[in-house]
Amino acid sequence: MSARLAWYHCWAGLAGDMALGALLDAGADLDAVRSLLDRLPIGTWSLQQEAVQRGGIAASRAVVDSVDDSVVRTHAHIAGIIEEARLPERVRDRALATFAVLAEVEGRLHNRSPAQVHFHEVGGVDAIVDIVGTCAALEVLDVDEVRSSSVATGTGMVRTSHGLLPNPSPASVELLRGIPTYGRDASVELTTPTGAALLAALSTGFGPLPPMTVERTGFGAGSREMDDLPNCAQVVIGTALPAEGPGDGQPVVLLETNLDDATGEMLAHAVSALLGAGALDAWITPVVMKKGRPAHVLSALVDPARRDVVISVMRAETGTLGVRGQLLTRWPVPRSTEEVEVDGLAVRVKVSPGRVKAEHDDAARVATLRGLPLREVARRAEEAWHSRHRPDDGPPDDGGQGPVAS
Repeated sequence: MSARLAWYHCWAGLAGDMALGALLDAGADLDAVRSLLDRLPIGTWSLQQEAVQRGGIAASRAVVDSVDDSVVRTHAHIAGIIEEARLPERVRDRALATFAVLAEVEGRLHNRSPAQVHFHEVGGVDAIVDIVGTCAALEVLDVDEVRSSSVATGTGMVRTSHGLLPNPSPASVELLRGIPTYGRDASVELTTPTGAALLAALSTGFGPLPPMTVERTGFGAGSREMDDLPNCAQVVIGTALPAEGPGDGQPVVLLETNLDDATGEMLAHAVSALLGAGALDAWITPVVMKKGRPAHVLSALVDPARRDVVISVMRAETGTLGVRGQLLTRWPVPRSTEEVEVDGLAVRVKVSPGRVKAEHDDAARVATLRGLPLREVARRAEEAWHSRHRPDDGPPDDGGQGPVAS
């Protein structure tokens, strides 16, 4: 019933190959990851898992070899590649979110629209394989939530397609905005834009190892050995432990803005964009403003680490002149997602203590394909889950209502 967590320990920063290598080292099946990556319509590439040591720690290095196609891809181009691949939903959404935060930051740095940002290093085949491969490995390991420690960065200068840049690079610094970060006196690019983007897009919280039952762990190696630091990142995979009573709760930030000139279509799109940017929830409330003007309050609940990203999206999508916020605490109930079949088609159900609910989008799809009422598909999906989990030694518990017609 509890979520499966992946917690990255980034004492030597994080790069795309380190994030992927750690998951492979933790047991993500290499062939299964390759199988998902094979769906991408990109050039020739190969992915190998190489056993190495970094500072005496046995680790795996994800080695991507690709033919240099000399294509400079835009964000829109890469998003199209990912959409065309027909990846599992979580893989697709996580990969799109990662490239979206990259595009937003690069657009800000180069004064371009995010859709027209030209990716150089992060648009190459090897970077695409690192990012989508990491999202695929998370899916292979059935990870529901990603978290991370504070993130180390280096110092000095690094060479990029734009020439020499300070270390950490401007893109990495922007991507790490809102994330606990510290510098090491190492003239190596410990955290790359790819690694920072994965954390910015996928991690729902930052700090020490969260309460969890550890199931497996792995180490992803950087490309070089360092004299005074194990150049690798660790990932710990396990099941989240439920809180003992209310406890301290989870800190969240409530972001809001008042809008008196937004159309219904704009508001609906804004809610979708906020959720896509990592908001835990988003909603609209009708209000009456000064001089009797009808208006709406657009609200979003976010992890403090995602605050700045969500504020940026809220401003961009609405044109608002200001966003307000307040720090709150929530106590979420542990939940998980399982899959059942209704008339031979898959329907996901959300499971929490004492409650099972069919995923609306899945139920609506099956209802359309099978010509059934939506409520009937939802009822069958939930009943299928109950049937699967009923004890074998007794009759079904119908709650005193008698048999249910099929």
